[in-house]
Amino acid sequence: MAKTPANQPPDAEAPENPKRDPEPGSNTIKDPDDWTTGEERMTGAQASYLKTLSEEAGEEFDPSLNKADASRRIDELQAQTGRGR
Repeated sequence: MAKTPANQPPDAEAPENPKRDPEPGSNTIKDPDDWTTGEERMTGAQASYLKTLSEEAGEEFDPSLNKADASRRIDELQAQTGRGR
C-alpha cells in the first residue's frame, strides 16, 4: 500500500471516493438563480458565516435573506474582505 502525505486522507486520490466529482464542470456548482431551493430561508451555516463576514467588512447583517441572496452576499463580502477565495 502506498503512503499518502500526512495532510491528505488515504483515499483522496481513489476514483471511488464519493467526495470527488466524477465529472468536473458538471452541475455541482450552480448559479443561485438556478437553485430550486433558493427562495427558502438561508441556512444556519450561511447565516453564521454571513454574520462573520458582515462584521469583518463593517457592513450590516441582514437576517431576512433567502438562500440564493445569502450566497450572493457571501460572495460579495468575500471579495471585499479577501476571505474565502
